[in-house]
Amino acid sequence: MRSLDIGATGMLAQQMNVDVISNNIANMTTTGFKKQRAAFQDLIYQNIDRPGSTSSDAGTTVPSGLQLGLGVRSGAVYRMHGQGAIRLTENPLDVAITGEGFLQVDLPSGQTAYTRDGTLQVNENGELVTTQGYTINPGITVPANATDIDINESGEVLVSVPGQTAPTNVGQLQLANFINPVGLEAMGDNLYLETDASGAPTTGNPNEDEFGGIRQGALEQSNVNVVEEITELITAQRAYEMNSRVISTSDEMMQTTSQLR
Repeated sequence: MRSLDIGATGMLAQQMNVDVISNNIANMTTTGFKKQRAAFQDLIYQNIDRPGSTSSDAGTTVPSGLQLGLGVRSGAVYRMHGQGAIRLTENPLDVAITGEGFLQVDLPSGQTAYTRDGTLQVNENGELVTTQGYTINPGITVPANATDIDINESGEVLVSVPGQTAPTNVGQLQLANFINPVGLEAMGDNLYLETDASGAPTTGNPNEDEFGGIRQGALEQSNVNVVEEITELITAQRAYEMNSRVISTSDEMMQTTSQLR
């Protein structure tokens, strides 16, 4: 019976759906996390009577035909890059991006990664780095005798040093943007990598052109909505149960057939 295999494909699809939803819920407090959604596609169809086929010598055609679907499969898991809520931290090295764009990060491998996580720190050399110790690109070095750090909305990093009345500009934060950010490859640690699907990045200063601004002393929170995720989880659970019921019903029908005398 086709229904056994069809029900199995439905259960597998909803199992993956629950995996995606559970990952969203697990990252509901992850800085800069972007929620994901699973997309599904119907499988190929078995043509028993093809639509439009000739049904008589007079040239009449079958208006609808007879096609039987063979189930469902996972089509994609895509990321939704909507803006997350901004939470104030009062930490001068925390920055939130309000709008489009990603911070650029130099990886030890020589690659450039991209992140929305603005939890920045200063390493032993005074360089601005991520929590993993990866330097921000372009590199910015804070003097050891700096008494205050100010990062304005345009990404300029200004520091106050003893003996100088005016702040000193020690660097400029830049943002990168992609024509298709959904195509970025997530590598963990709140980092993304460029792919052919995302396209090449365009870079620029915050608050210019299509780039968002910088908010100092704040972090962008996950854009996961718990109520939506719980609703999606309940829907996935019910769909899983109904597909398992299809298999149970098919099994009962086969059992009835096998008991015929």
